[in-house]
Amino acid sequence: MDYATLSNEQNFTVFRYGEHTIRFKAPYSLEKYSLVKEWDHGYLVVMAKYSHNMQDEEEYIDLIPILENLYFDAEEFLEPIKEVRIEYA
Repeated sequence: MDYATLSNEQNFTVFRYGEHTIRFKAPYSLEKYSLVKEWDHGYLVVMAKYSHNMQDEEEYIDLIPILENLYFDAEEFLEPIKEVRIEYA
């Protein structure tokens, strides 16, 4: 599998790849992620829908510091991921 998934559950962003599920705090008003615009080896540019805005907004997620705080070897973990897809619950 060369892709990961991005979703949100309650007040968390969820990034899944292989057998790993990484959850981190999301803005309270996040309703859903709607589109991955760019994936650059740990850096995501996504479109997100927030409750306070009728239109989607561009959002940026940098996974490297999150992975490092969880004691992952970020380089090794991210290397095989070629794309990120939105996953809906």
